[in-house]
Amino acid sequence: MVDALADVQRRKLLVALLEHNPQDDAPVVIAGSESESDAVERLVTMQHVHLPKLADYGFIEWNRETHEVAKGPKFDEIRPLLELLENHEDELPADWL
Repeated sequence: MVDALADVQRRKLLVALLEHNPQDDAPVVIAGSESESDAVERLVTMQHVHLPKLADYGFIEWNRETHEVAKGPKFDEIRPLLELLENHEDELPADWL
């Protein structure tokens, strides 16, 4: 669980899934990008690193063809940590969520 939450993009995606299911992965990846090249880099990293990792852990189900991300079979195992992060967002560093 700690590894799943170690990256800001994975944290943002998982916290977003608390309320939205299924969710298109593209807006989460591009949000906060300063340039088009930054957005492309985030998208590539999300598709080749973050989404596969979260899917392997069972926290998400990812349809590669439709770019749809939904809660996975083990999502409820990480839910308490996600809710803790969300409930204390104002106490965390600005770039955590």
